[in-house]
Amino acid sequence: MLEARGLSKQFGGLHAVDGLSLTVDEGSIVGLIGPNGAGKTTVFNLVTGQLRPSAGEVHFKGRRITGTPPYDLVKLGLVRTFQSMVLYSESSVLENVLRGCAVRSRVGFWRGLAGSRQATREDEKVRERALELLHFVELAAARDELARNLPYGHQRALGVAIGLATEPELLMLDEPVAGMNPEETAHMARLIRRVNARGTTIVVVEHDMSFVMQLCREIVVMNYGKKIAEGPPERIRNDPAVVAAYLGVDEDAQA
Repeated sequence: MLEARGLSKQFGGLHAVDGLSLTVDEGSIVGLIGPNGAGKTTVFNLVTGQLRPSAGEVHFKGRRITGTPPYDLVKLGLVRTFQSMVLYSESSVLENVLRGCAVRSRVGFWRGLAGSRQATREDEKVRERALELLHFVELAAARDELARNLPYGHQRALGVAIGLATEPELLMLDEPVAGMNPEETAHMARLIRRVNARGTTIVVVEHDMSFVMQLCREIVVMNYGKKIAEGPPERIRNDPAVVAAYLGVDEDAQA
């Protein structure tokens, strides 16, 4: 479904990403991990059109999308959530999801809220879709609450609902459990599995290695801008290069 070929990104003399290639199969849950500064978020930015690569290509569903603007990628079915949540904090939970639904709707958000005759029928469908998503992420009871008043874990779940409202085929989650306690982390893992079970392919960038190991079927590990390992969790867990990267141990010293 998604393929990156030889992706590189330089900022002056710094190689933030250096010749990285990866493949994401349809229906999979893939984790992208690595120490701080490994280049994970830069890869996300390159794939989702936030940055243009210095070299390399990105393909989605067989189509070259290198440098395609994020809004156009959403229309193609590739959607990314951000580590710093982009919520409309002074709007209700339901209104936040309605904004996401409006991306796919023939009726704009404000026009839909205005309730014009032309918009009413479409607006009803959009509202039904938004409410269904709030039930799915277990936030239906909070639909009239201001987004800023939600507990942190619920705000992250709302971010997932907004992403789902755009009807993604591939959902890229940037540190979905950052700052969460163990209970919230477990809840998010269950939610991501349910999203995947509905047919959405998932890519996760995350610092929490145990979370990724339990959630993902395939893991790509980066360090200093390069891919150093790739495979299922059981292989990654015991890979000497991965152990060295996370513990700061030289591989030669381990031998």
